[in-house]
Amino acid sequence: MSSSPLLSVRDLRVDFAAHGGRVQAVRGVSLDVHRGQTLAIVGESGCGKSVTVQSLMGLIPTPPGRIHGGSATLMGHDLLASKMIDGQDIRGRLVSMIFQDPMSSLNPTMNIGDQIAETLQVHKGLSHADAFRRAIELLDMSKIPEAGRRAKQYPFEFSGGMLQRAMIAMSIACEPAILIADEPTTALDVTIQAQILDLLKELQAETGMAIVLITHDLGVVARMADRVLVMYAGEIVEQGSVDDIFYRSAHPYTLGLRRAMPSNDPQMSQSLLAIEGSPPDLFDPPKGCGYHPRCEHAMQACLESPPAYGLDPGHSSRCWLHHEQTSQRPDALYFQSSQGADHDPLG
Repeated sequence: MSSSPLLSVRDLRVDFAAHGGRVQAVRGVSLDVHRGQTLAIVGESGCGKSVTVQSLMGLIPTPPGRIHGGSATLMGHDLLASKMIDGQDIRGRLVSMIFQDPMSSLNPTMNIGDQIAETLQVHKGLSHADAFRRAIELLDMSKIPEAGRRAKQYPFEFSGGMLQRAMIAMSIACEPAILIADEPTTALDVTIQAQILDLLKELQAETGMAIVLITHDLGVVARMADRVLVMYAGEIVEQGSVDDIFYRSAHPYTLGLRRAMPSNDPQMSQSLLAIEGSPPDLFDPPKGCGYHPRCEHAMQACLESPPAYGLDPGHSSRCWLHHEQTSQRPDALYFQSSQGADHDPLG
């Protein structure tokens, strides 16, 4: 893995104007994406996963949306200042995106081949004939049978799994450095889900592209990810390797997500343990730790925002339970030598 990230985001803040105030959708997100890496961003619906990547792609409506803080650099280029490099739009060329619902993302009046070819004509300057031939090759690479015939068909003639494959073909047409997959297996049955995920891994191995995977399905994360960011209330509350998140969970919210997963282990409880309460209202987020109103380990210190405590290399958790003076040490959470905070509400 390259020591220099392809994409580096620092303290990103995004909100939306709405009746009665502003929704603080993303509140200080920082992340790095390296070449060849799969980074998963997980959390409940409404936690800010999709808004984070859509803001980087310039896809949030402005207004009501607004990026009011932070920085983002893609291969050294200031992504928030401009979506253009050397006069060309980076979207589709250096970074591409697979959306949740391919049926609503494709043009119903154009055949599949022309829609993929259009990307190549715009970004690569190919003629229509050359771009259409390449579109057929991309459909074949995406495991669509009879690609030549299918390229002349329209979206309504494709099944859900084939539409998602067509979206993947379109997204990799210009050989992007980063592919953002926003819930790429939504509404697909489990067999097709597995095929789509295997296809993404195969294409990643062939091209070396990085993948940013947005999902709330921890099973998909376990299958695909190298690193995981856990988001709650617009913030990253824990990050680490996929093994850190699954086997060394260090934040109560991460542990709650894991407990809510069904398990095939006969030694484990067959009942799902839901997280009590509801996600916070981001019109007026909770003071301090956003999770403390639902946390069984909440204490007075949680009314102030915790720092990111380093546990192992690359593994951190934003939770006061990791402060060296905290007496609570829940057995279910992972603890290691943590680094203290500059501001100490416990001292």
